Amino acid sequence: MSESEPSDRPAAPEKRRKFLVIVDGTPESEIAIHFASLRAAHTGGVVTLLAVIEPGEASQQWLGVKNIMQEEARDEAEELLHRLAAHVNEYAGIMPELIIREGRRAEQVMQLLAEDKDVAILVLAAGTGKEGPGPLVSMVASASEKAFPIPVTVVPGTLTEEAIRSLA
Repeated sequence: MSESEPSDRPAAPEKRRKFLVIVDGTPESEIAIHFASLRAAHTGGVVTLLAVIEPGEASQQWLGVKNIMQEEARDEAEELLHRLAAHVNEYAGIMPELIIREGRRAEQVMQLLAEDKDVAILVLAAGTGKEGPGPLVSMVASASEKAFPIPVTVVPGTLTEEAIRSLA
């Protein structure tokens, strides 16, 4: 059969490249979301927003308080994700995939990357303050190439909307 002849086989489902943004409520994560949204729209991709609820330390006697705090943290994460999903829709006209995980941030990011092979790029924005590029950029920078299996785009935290639009 030649390449121009139609096939009787069903077409394989189209894989859509996912742009992963780890959200933490910082201005940097909003810049990363803006860039990822426009980039996904330009390339036919999907934005995945990941919120990670870090575990708290509590002894057995404070277990009830810990459970309430985790519930509140989950509610806050859901509220943040829905607010940011509206931004993605506003920027690019697409609805993102929303994920909440509980555990250590680095472990949860690696676990998600192992589970979802469609995640192709991690988008981060660098902090602009004296304290450095930010915890997420530092986390990725400290990982070895074997530990971090996908490309990372680090967007300068000082970019204007015009600059983000022209780069995306």
